[in-house]
Amino acid sequence: MHIKKLAGAVGAEITNIDLTQLNNLSFNEIRAALFSHGMIVIRDQNLTPEAHIALAERFGPIDINRFFAPVDTHPMIAEVRTKPEMTHVIGGTWHTDHSYDPAPAMCSILAARALPPFGGDTLFASMTAAYEGLSDGLKQTLRTLRAVHSDGSFAQSNVGIDAQTSAFRQPVVHPVVIAHPTTGAPCLYVNGDFTLNFEGWTPQESAPLLSYLFAHATRPEYSCRVTWKAGSVAIWDNRLVQHFACADYAGHGRLMHRITVEGETLAPY
Repeated sequence: MHIKKLAGAVGAEITNIDLTQLNNLSFNEIRAALFSHGMIVIRDQNLTPEAHIALAERFGPIDINRFFAPVDTHPMIAEVRTKPEMTHVIGGTWHTDHSYDPAPAMCSILAARALPPFGGDTLFASMTAAYEGLSDGLKQTLRTLRAVHSDGSFAQSNVGIDAQTSAFRQPVVHPVVIAHPTTGAPCLYVNGDFTLNFEGWTPQESAPLLSYLFAHATRPEYSCRVTWKAGSVAIWDNRLVQHFACADYAGHGRLMHRITVEGETLAPY
């Protein structure tokens, strides 16, 4: 196994590994690389749905997404599909998967199934780097705050998600700066899709600081870009990164399969 960093703050590419043939030592190396780099990409895998599920279950129980359409034959897998006529795509804004849940997702595993002839890259940004890039005064302030997260943005979705009323849940509250459950690293934990306001603050009072944090967290120096190839698999830790899917392939389709692994309640840093 060889691990090569993709950028200074986030991301690594792992080569010389077959994800269907992992012994415990190799899996633990992959898990450690995920926690160290926030996101890892492994090329030339061509996982079957069964292998995709088996890989996810090594990280933990699968969290079945209540908004995405499932793969017909494998309901544990969410279908992330862009049709040629669509001008917006699923995940086409910076966000953190499942931050609207009481115990947000641990990691997501995305496998390329059908790719456009160009474009369709995914960007990732390190929330540890984003936190470390703040002033000491703002760090101290943010560590005293909690923020409200909601799945309500799916109600306004224009990317082919048919959100049923029964899927929505009450908003939840998380620390603005969390301690990573395994490493203890500080992570900024707000995102533009699902964070509404600070606890005890109105949305209007929260908006200026949240807008600053949303922009700050996704600065280029905190991010990396993954160009997809046939058979590529990306795994990212939703506590450590945000991500963004580029909608730059209008007129072409794209199909990805995603599995999300259950997480745990988040503690403040």
